[in-house]
Amino acid sequence: MTAGHPGLDRERRQVAVRGLVQGVGFRPFVHTLAGELGLAGTVTNTGEGVLVEVEGSRDALDAFCRRVAGDAPPLARVDSVEHAPLAATGATGFRIAPSRPGGPRTTLIPPDTAVCADCLAELADPADRRHRHPFISCTNCGPRHTIVTGLPYDRANTTMAGFPMCPDCAREYTDPADRRFHAQPVACHACGPRLALTVPGRPELGGEQALTEARRLLAGGAVLAVKGIGGYHLACDARDASAVALLRRRKRRGDKPFAVMARDLATVEGLLPVDPVERELLTGPVRPIVLLRRTGLPVPEAVAPGSPDLGVMLPYTPLHHLLLAAPGPDLLVMTSANLSGEPIVTEDREALDRLAPLVDGWLTHDRPIHVPCEDSVVRVVDGEQLPLRRSRGYTPLPIPLPVPVRPALAVGGDLKNTFALARDGYAWLSGHIGDMDDLATLRAFDRAVEQLGTVSGVRPELLVTDRHPGYRSVRHAERTAAGRPVHRVQHHHAHIAAVMAEHGLDGGRPVLGVAFDGTGFGEDGAIWGGEVLLADYDGFRRLAHLRYVPLPGGDAAVERPYRTALAHLRAAGLAWLPGLPSVLASDAEELRLLDRQLERGLNCVPTSGMGRLFDAVSSLAGVCHRAGYEAQAAIELEAAACEFGRADGYGFGLSARADGWIADPGPVLAAVVADVTAGAPAGLVAARFHGAVADLVRRICVAVRERYGTTTVALSGGVFANALLSSACASGLGEDGFTVLRHRRVPPNDGGLALGQLMVAARSSATREE
Repeated sequence: MTAGHPGLDRERRQVAVRGLVQGVGFRPFVHTLAGELGLAGTVTNTGEGVLVEVEGSRDALDAFCRRVAGDAPPLARVDSVEHAPLAATGATGFRIAPSRPGGPRTTLIPPDTAVCADCLAELADPADRRHRHPFISCTNCGPRHTIVTGLPYDRANTTMAGFPMCPDCAREYTDPADRRFHAQPVACHACGPRLALTVPGRPELGGEQALTEARRLLAGGAVLAVKGIGGYHLACDARDASAVALLRRRKRRGDKPFAVMARDLATVEGLLPVDPVERELLTGPVRPIVLLRRTGLPVPEAVAPGSPDLGVMLPYTPLHHLLLAAPGPDLLVMTSANLSGEPIVTEDREALDRLAPLVDGWLTHDRPIHVPCEDSVVRVVDGEQLPLRRSRGYTPLPIPLPVPVRPALAVGGDLKNTFALARDGYAWLSGHIGDMDDLATLRAFDRAVEQLGTVSGVRPELLVTDRHPGYRSVRHAERTAAGRPVHRVQHHHAHIAAVMAEHGLDGGRPVLGVAFDGTGFGEDGAIWGGEVLLADYDGFRRLAHLRYVPLPGGDAAVERPYRTALAHLRAAGLAWLPGLPSVLASDAEELRLLDRQLERGLNCVPTSGMGRLFDAVSSLAGVCHRAGYEAQAAIELEAAACEFGRADGYGFGLSARADGWIADPGPVLAAVVADVTAGAPAGLVAARFHGAVADLVRRICVAVRERYGTTTVALSGGVFANALLSSACASGLGEDGFTVLRHRRVPPNDGGLALGQLMVAARSSATREE
């Protein structure tokens, strides 16, 4: 039977492919596969994924249906392949048909991906027409999420729509044999975005002149704003202590660590040891900031003062590679272009205005950024990835849920805000939004909800928030609910539910959840944060917690750990000895007023926060008395412990009650005071304190297992971003026979809160609405 004449041995099928199949070269792959198997038909994008109509022999069709998933492009993720018979038409040839707009939107949009090796080879090849093109990309790399304006994923629905293809690019785009066949961001020097350098008082420069002058300025100690794919960075030479200090002063950064971008892996390995997992993260398609444990002082102290880690990333755009090429600095500070706590700057006019006090020039381009996206941050703990900020390279890929949910929006918390949209079996987590403490962040939140809703197709029927009555995220959800129910989830319950969800637990059996952080609104009105819960998605029982301590001034005390230390000493019945570092950090008048405040309980909120205990010990050891950024005191305490090494731990008091256990930090504080008074180094105190917390977790979990039989422990909360503590707890619990669940897909801090909120609401929203 010849091709083009329908017969008994010829069939036609409609094949629907769902998953991450747009923006990853999937249609060109299908075109090539069909040609290899001698099949005729068409392939097109739809709102649900990719739809193929294919005709040929039964054996070839069977092979096509197998290989369309098994041989998919490297960036693709095929979730399902469904096929149905059609009447054979005798069609010949195979073509990519125009996309079909409208209908349900359930397809997945890929995250932005680091420039691939093939494109880098062209970038460096003087004979290639894209030699040194700052926006080179192909079907396997480049911006996706940040340029998508709608679905299906076609050039017209991206910010590349304003750049008509030149004849050469158009020829590549339509050539099935070319690796840029249907690559939507395809461009070149002739038709792509344009690079420009703006320096006040000088003529604007473009192209190679802009790059050359930018490198010269950086080498001379300047601070530049550099437009990336998800926002602007502030950049300076990381080896120039004066330039780093200038940037820190202009940005009002305090002592918060900067991240650096290195020219290549060899540069990184010349600074710090890199293990195989860290190497894979640094060089892979995501290219997050990886926190590498510091050894010595590889860069000026002003880059990451007091931190046990240095945040390092490699170039992920062609512009970054060109900017870091010799001659010029091989190591740049690359930090988000904003004032601390504000959203990242993405608009060019806004950058010229708001960043003017911070920079000496702007290296920019004319491709719009549709979706702001910060750099992701990860660390490696015990050979496994631990995300601390899940954003570029990961969003908007959804996380599969162990149970289906109704369409919902979980708004997360107020710090490190990340929200989530979900329906059925998937949750789409936003990129990092920031701290919900100003109007600009709330507006950024609303824009991000709208954009992610467009991509995911989720139209929330339910809103989910924290229980804290003062959270801006809660009040914002209530104002925008528009008649939809608002479900409130206890903070630490959400933390534990998030760990359960990412490990695929369906909630049929409760886990023992250890939720350690600084602040979370408790059901008794106190501030919780040192909690052990018996939890599933339906609810929790509080089995153990740190003894309450009055926090003078509430959240204001977080910025002054010495006040928290003095409050902890008073609660433990320990004197404010004149020589203690926390006492010396205060003056006589402040001590008198604090003494009266604690005595009368004026503006003193009871807290069981483990994060606050870390703050207190950090100050008592003389490590950190004033915190310029969140968790600074705890981070610097971890650094001191890491530098010292192993030591025997202190011991918490632990008393059993009918409803659970109370952990008393008094004995630990007494031992800290004794060591400090005896002249012990801060590192010893820090190491012994970390050991005490890990031992406390083991003791409580063993006691709970004896009473309730629970053998699975979930660790969550911002305190477990501490690699030293996380590793010690997991190791000890493993020795005790527990199954230990730690975060691998969402952060343990409040950046993972929305996932847990969704799961709690998913199990209860059908029967209870608040």
